Order: sequence, then structure tokens, then C-alpha cells
Amino acid sequence: MTGVRPLDKSKTYLITGVAGFIGFHLANRLLCEGCTVIGLDNLNDYYDVRLKQARLAVLKDQPRFRFALADISDRQTIEELFAENDIDIVVNLAAQAGVRYSLSNPHAYVDSNIVGFLNILEGSRKTQVEHVVYASSSSVYGANKKIPFSTKDNVNHPISLYAATKKSNELMAHAYSHLYNLPTTGLRFFTVYGPWGRPDMALFLFTRAILNDEPIQVFNHGEMQRDFTYIEDVIESMIRVIPNPPLQGEGSNYPCRDPGYSGAPYRVYNVGTNQPVKLARCIEVLEDCLGKKAKKEFLPLQPGDVPVTCADVDELVESIGFRPQTSFDEGVREFVDWYRSFYGIASP
Repeated sequence: MTGVRPLDKSKTYLITGVAGFIGFHLANRLLCEGCTVIGLDNLNDYYDVRLKQARLAVLKDQPRFRFALADISDRQTIEELFAENDIDIVVNLAAQAGVRYSLSNPHAYVDSNIVGFLNILEGSRKTQVEHVVYASSSSVYGANKKIPFSTKDNVNHPISLYAATKKSNELMAHAYSHLYNLPTTGLRFFTVYGPWGRPDMALFLFTRAILNDEPIQVFNHGEMQRDFTYIEDVIESMIRVIPNPPLQGEGSNYPCRDPGYSGAPYRVYNVGTNQPVKLARCIEVLEDCLGKKAKKEFLPLQPGDVPVTCADVDELVESIGFRPQTSFDEGVREFVDWYRSFYGIASP
């Protein structure tokens, strides 16, 4: 961890998916640090647009924030955005999310995650952006059986289209890094949760159902394990990664022998805790925070889901000097407190 550079507050940062969960928190942190942020989002209705608008309202109160209502799959609009603004750093978080949704709406994933990402890479290449940081996913590990998941592992067996598009992003980024010396860093996020979270994620769904006396769907009969990663830990990791782009030839001989490295200015990191939590335990913690028991409907493992996720984060820690460490119990308490406040629900 030698020579790690701090965040440069003089830069202009483009964040796509800025009204999303991670995008909102990252933009807010950068603005609080005194940075200039251009935020882009299409405000689609994959989940409650009112939540996205509420996040955006927080950001719009800050003078160094500019918002563009646009879709990254719109080639002309993205070209104009890059041409008309002096963008130093790009953080691409816009994507069609969700594993199960990809089973019924595959074209949405290609439009946003493939076509959209290509537009971002092209805009970054043409304007010589200093660093492109983009969201990958723990889903790329697919059918891997070895735990914990390492960036050196084979990821050629995705079990959902969502995962396939995220792996495609990594391949596309590498091609641009190699061909154009464009520094890119992919972040394989592991089950991010916390205040302002996504309503399609288990923790949010469970909280809403329990408070409404509705049954929750417990897949894999509660035996599923997830490497839950608290949002503030994710943002701290990103704040440290962003000002430290990979360098040409860094850490490898080309052609590379280690599948986790490349001669191009390209890196991929896991962002997780290395401490998976069983779904049954997750429900217990949530019940304790809510002061209310869940009605459970036990179901088998769903298509596209994996039984366990667990991140090997040694490379991340070595590179940026930070390890995600918020305990699951603490993180759930923070989420529940926010949920009650945001939706006006009194504590028991």
C-alpha cells in the first residue's frame, strides 16, 4: 500500500446511475468532500421512482452538483455529455440490476449493461478520461464452488444473464485499457445494503413484509449465505480506489500468467467483508431490530441464484489500506432506523 493518492477535490466526477443506491451515496460523499459532480440517471421504474427522486432531492441541494436526465444507452446523448463537459473521472454505476428480473426481461440488460457501457467507454476514450471505475458484481463467480471468491478464480460460467453482462463489462473494459491505455477498475460488489437501499433487495423486502404482517419468501430454505457489505464501507473503498488508477504493466508480466492481473492499466477488486451471513441469521437480526417476528414461506433455490457468496478482499486491502468491517448487526440497525424515518413508521 505504498504511494496511495488521496482524493483530488479539483476534479470533475461523472457518476452514472446517480439516483441509485450506491450512486447516491458516492455522489453525496464526493460533494461533502468539496468535489464537483455531474450525475446522470434515467430514473426508470425498475423500482419505486419516488425513492430515486428523494435521493436526488438531497443531491440537488448542493451547489457543486449538476444533474442530467438521460439513459447511457442513448449514444448521441452520451457523446454530447462528454463533448460538452470537462470530465476527469467516470464512475459507471448505471445498469439494469437484479438476477431474477433478467430471466423475464433480458433485453433491458443488453441495452443498459452492454450498449450503455460501450457508450461510456467510448466517451471516456475520446475525451481521455483519467480513470473509469465501474460496477461489476459478485454474480460473475457463477457456479464457482471454491470459497472465498478470488479475483484470480475462473469466472467463465455465469448462471444468469445479469452475471454474463457484468463479466462482459470486465472484458470490454480490459479491451479498452489494452487498446487505448484507458485506466479502468471494476468493483465486484457483494450484496450491498444500508440506508437508502434498493427495494428489490432481500433486506428491504423482508422489512416491508414483516412490518405489514405479510409472509417473507425464504429461498433455499434459509440456508443461503451472503457476504453482506455495508454501504459506508463500499463508499470508503471507492473513495480510495478512484484517485488511484492502475498503471500500464503494473504488477504483471505481459502476456499475464496470473488471471487476476494484466499488462494493461486494468484492475478488478472484490468489495465485500469476507464474513458471509446465513439468510436465517439475517432474518433473526432483522426481527430483533424490528421487534416483530416474520411469517416465513420456505422455498427452494431460485434459478440464477447461488447458495453462498464470500469475498476474498486481500487485494483490495493491500491496494487501498482499508477493509470493509461494519458488523451485520450494526448495519441492519442503521438500515431499520432509516426505513422507519423515511416511511414515517414509529418504533414499537
